[in-house]
Amino acid sequence: MSFKVTKPGLATTVQDLGRPGYFHLGIPLSGAMDQIALRTANLLVGNDEGAAGLEIVFMGPELIFARDALIAITGGEIPPKLDGQPQPTWTALPVKAGQTLSFDFLKAGARAYLAIEGGIDVPLVLGSRSTYALGTLGGFQGRKLQAGDELQLGPAGNGGRAGRSLPDSLRPVLPKEIRLRALPGQFWERITEQAQAQFFEDTWKVAPEADRIGYRFRGGRPLDFVPREPPFGAGSDPSNIVDGCYSYGSIQIPGGTEPIVLHRDAVSGGGYFMPATVISADMDLIAQLQPHVPVRFERVDMETALAARATHRADLERIRSALA
Repeated sequence: MSFKVTKPGLATTVQDLGRPGYFHLGIPLSGAMDQIALRTANLLVGNDEGAAGLEIVFMGPELIFARDALIAITGGEIPPKLDGQPQPTWTALPVKAGQTLSFDFLKAGARAYLAIEGGIDVPLVLGSRSTYALGTLGGFQGRKLQAGDELQLGPAGNGGRAGRSLPDSLRPVLPKEIRLRALPGQFWERITEQAQAQFFEDTWKVAPEADRIGYRFRGGRPLDFVPREPPFGAGSDPSNIVDGCYSYGSIQIPGGTEPIVLHRDAVSGGGYFMPATVISADMDLIAQLQPHVPVRFERVDMETALAARATHRADLERIRSALA
């Protein structure tokens, strides 16, 4: 045993960068919802960026360490404590055997990431240690952590250094106004021109049903559909289609009322139309949104989406350089 879970938190799971390549088998990406936060935590403790850590949602766990370790907490602001003493985030922290790591109340964001030197050593499943709880696949026994769980760490390397910290200027900050940039998709023409305009005009709010599978949004006006003769196998609801594939970031709007942005654990296909897709550069941001946060969708073109992706990658390169 390298550490023991005495309190599991709300929904703490083992995650790495995911298992792409299995959508054709119905197995989603999984992995950290905020990829840059996990990568940064691993860099702080000298791990490979893709090492397995813990994704912590809203309320942190309590862990007792059985060996000395170097840890880092990034992402949402869920302040850590060692033996009850407050500790900084975005910083490599030394932990002694026998010490207890706990967390204070959430201050900002929604998900924090704990990296531990050596990485969490759970079995590889289809090339990843990520937890896909809906399919009881990967992670620690295919589920979120429970009190009494005992987890192992991999061998520590020599790249970690206590006190290493990411400069404030490189730490992601949640914008005051949340805008999720989206590309209209192949089913965009299923809603009227007026509905297309109002989808981007309206302010939506994150619903309580927001998790690793998808984020639901409420508060906008219902969308009107272009009349059609339902195709065979699609069903009578105008938002139904003959089953199709869902991409990461797809927006589906069942009944035209509440958009759902599909995230890391979403199923790979189904029968709801997908009028648009959130660009990849904004998917980490969604992971840090709390219920009831107001959000606007912003229409962009492919050129803008590719430029945003390049900027996102450049931000990661600056983090790598700062922590090299």
